Amino acid sequence: MRVDELDTPVPVIDLDRVEHNLTKMQAYCDRHGLALRPHIKTHKLPQFALRQIELGAVGITCQKISEAMVMAEAGCADILLTYPIVGAAKVSPLAELAGKTKLTVALDNAVALDTVAAAAAEAGVEIGILVEFDSGDGRCGVQTPDEVLTLARRAAGNGLTRFRGLMTYPRGPRTVPFVTETRALLEGSGIAVETVSVGGTPGCWDTHELPGVTELRVGTYIYHDRATVGAGVATLEECAVHVHATVVSRPTADRAVLDCGSKTLSSDRVAPSVGEGFGLILDYPDAVIVRVNEEHAVVDLSRSAAKPQIGDRVRILPNHVCVVTNLHDRMAITRNGEVVGDWPVPARGCTR
Repeated sequence: MRVDELDTPVPVIDLDRVEHNLTKMQAYCDRHGLALRPHIKTHKLPQFALRQIELGAVGITCQKISEAMVMAEAGCADILLTYPIVGAAKVSPLAELAGKTKLTVALDNAVALDTVAAAAAEAGVEIGILVEFDSGDGRCGVQTPDEVLTLARRAAGNGLTRFRGLMTYPRGPRTVPFVTETRALLEGSGIAVETVSVGGTPGCWDTHELPGVTELRVGTYIYHDRATVGAGVATLEECAVHVHATVVSRPTADRAVLDCGSKTLSSDRVAPSVGEGFGLILDYPDAVIVRVNEEHAVVDLSRSAAKPQIGDRVRILPNHVCVVTNLHDRMAITRNGEVVGDWPVPARGCTR
């Protein structure tokens, strides 16, 4: 089957572009002595996680326990959870996960640490700890090196967890000074810092310029999207996922409606400097998807010299491809324009 014979709307993965992106990132990390730990939230596919490891990744990154369980059961032997795990309900699921893979958890508070320690006790295995610090984004993360020291001592002293280092996302302007000060404080207290992990595909190609950083966590790089192209870290030719859609209505000369909406493309936008609308229509780049309802994408054609007709198919580059993955049960897999697979997305909807 050819791609243009698929029913729409449908997300389509180009395997050749995926392979290009994976090998390019691994080569960059190898060249600069960085450990690569890809975030699988972008693709949620065990096939790709295992391929990333095969190419040289030290392990993978997951966000939630259920997501990590899918990957552990598929054979991923080293997993980092970069989300605070808090509460009694998390203990047994985390313990089960720890019994299936080498596990490290990032956290920024004692409640989360106690949750992880309880899981380690239940599982009878050690769980590693990275302390997350806020490097300027204003989301999670401790604010001072002293807070890191307190958590590191607590992790080392309970006999159940082991302090392994630091992490931040996204790496902000405070990254280098925070790492420098914290490393000096910890090592002066006899605590080793094995890992300093930073994340984010935007800006990834200059990670080697950050002194003290040892590990890179990136996710979107496997597919890329409109946002990463806008950030200057990828080209349109490196984007590996497109949503194929059909024009189902032309109510006016300057308006078209596509058979995809927020349930297909997501409602995420990009920065105004990157572009307008809810995705880039590659065949009609001057057209703008000005609105998405659940199943409708309304397109303004007023600036587009060429205008699609009812029944025409278009290719859309998503603004944020990670969300698109989580919206679909299956992904069409292609090489050279031919459909070679129809893969379920096993980690879709894993939010706990």
